[in-house]
Amino acid sequence: MTIDLYYWPTPNGWKITIALEEMGLPYRLHLVDIGKGDQFDPDFLRIAPNNRMPAIVDPDGPGGAPVSIFESGAILLYLARKTGRFIGRTERDRIAVEQWLMWQMGGVGPMAGQAHHFLKYAPQLDPPQDLPYAKDRYRGEVARLYGVLDRRLAENPFVAGDFYSIADMAIWPWAALWEGQQQRLDDKPHLARWLDEIAARPAVQKGRAVAADRRADTSQDRKAQQILFGQPPR
Repeated sequence: MTIDLYYWPTPNGWKITIALEEMGLPYRLHLVDIGKGDQFDPDFLRIAPNNRMPAIVDPDGPGGAPVSIFESGAILLYLARKTGRFIGRTERDRIAVEQWLMWQMGGVGPMAGQAHHFLKYAPQLDPPQDLPYAKDRYRGEVARLYGVLDRRLAENPFVAGDFYSIADMAIWPWAALWEGQQQRLDDKPHLARWLDEIAARPAVQKGRAVAADRRADTSQDRKAQQILFGQPPR
């Protein structure tokens, strides 16, 4: 049965298209244009009350009844349990997957997102918000996190161990944007190796390409900035 995916081409959206492609699950795409405010549509809010994509509706949920899920980490865990794939073979494997998934959700995603905001978008706001402290703070924290990841990957081919998992699928979309976060890889050879290996996977390439033509630079789009960074429409 086809899963309904509510999506926009961002790192959090890519996590789910990559997972669905890796797992071979059929899905129907519903674009949620966050620059136009689609995330505030009442129908979408019934699925994702935090007005954030991605979200899914699986018509073949637990007990054969439909289920809706928001939060990318929760979606990844659900899909891994549903298929029995990409979450490891043992309880120790699953613990490793879950802790690195939580590391991404609580660390890499928020910190890299703030780095993107203060390095790229905030200086283009009206009036400009060019804040050296914020830029240094988030650029430095992303560098610290990528150092943690590089040391982990020095000991393991993948994030959770010797197997590819949803933890890799969650971290890669953010880490792949390291240049926009003003990071460097010359001192992180293990991270660089991992980034290239994940990028070479056909399902990752296919998932990243979903609606790629709709991804736009909103740094000069005042209306999109108001929707994304200001108050939601009343």
